[in-house]
Amino acid sequence: MSDRPTMPNPAGLDPAGPTTAVPTTSAPLPGAPTAAVSSANTSSTGAPTTGTLLTGGPLTGVPTTSSPTAAVPPTNPSARSLSWRVVDIVVAAVLGAATGLILVAWNTIGAAGGDVLAALTPGLGGLAAGGWMIGGVLGGLIVRKPGAAIFVEVVAALVSAAIGSQWGLLSLLSGLAQGLGAELIFLILLYRRWSLLPALAAGAGCALLEYPVELIFYYGATVPLFKIVYLITMLISGAVIAGGGGWLITRALARTGALNRFEAGRETRRRV
Repeated sequence: MSDRPTMPNPAGLDPAGPTTAVPTTSAPLPGAPTAAVSSANTSSTGAPTTGTLLTGGPLTGVPTTSSPTAAVPPTNPSARSLSWRVVDIVVAAVLGAATGLILVAWNTIGAAGGDVLAALTPGLGGLAAGGWMIGGVLGGLIVRKPGAAIFVEVVAALVSAAIGSQWGLLSLLSGLAQGLGAELIFLILLYRRWSLLPALAAGAGCALLEYPVELIFYYGATVPLFKIVYLITMLISGAVIAGGGGWLITRALARTGALNRFEAGRETRRRV
């Protein structure tokens, strides 16, 4: 026994001494997101309340929203502008002048050939008409811009009339009608089709609109059979000579590299 007196323990303290509670934290699993929750904003159940600051990444199951981004419209690599460039105007003018020289020669060759054909069968002379219509088809196929067919055909008619044409200023009216006929076909196709069939249709369109001019100024007094035969032969000649011939000339020019700044030239190179 010890002679030391026993001290009373009124507070009921553990004789071993006071202990201090040390908070423990569990380490998060690798790869798991962590969240720091302020104790002031924690409910009795331990769940964060309104205003709780979350850091360290989104909690599992909590939806997140991202800031809206402006929608970028898709680009169409095949889209091209229908606006005229300076090079379009220059080339169309040169093309019209060159076609005008062809018309000057055709004023003699085509007229003589038409007379020979007309002597065989009345109205058959329309088979020679396509040579005067080639400018509109060439302008449309090469430049491929609204108004190109009319522009080239009218310039060609101006050159033909200026140099010397037996039809005088009526050549301008014919040039306008023929160019408009080709232009309407390319417009119907929305300036997107440039193959052989559209070219043939454009040549026939030239003949279709030139036909009323021919009837009014040259063949109004002819018999109905002549008019029918002449219309049919004009359509054939326009499609074959102006349409097919214009398409072949365009492809030939494209192969030489002369049309490299135009879609007609690039299109031909892609086929090769």
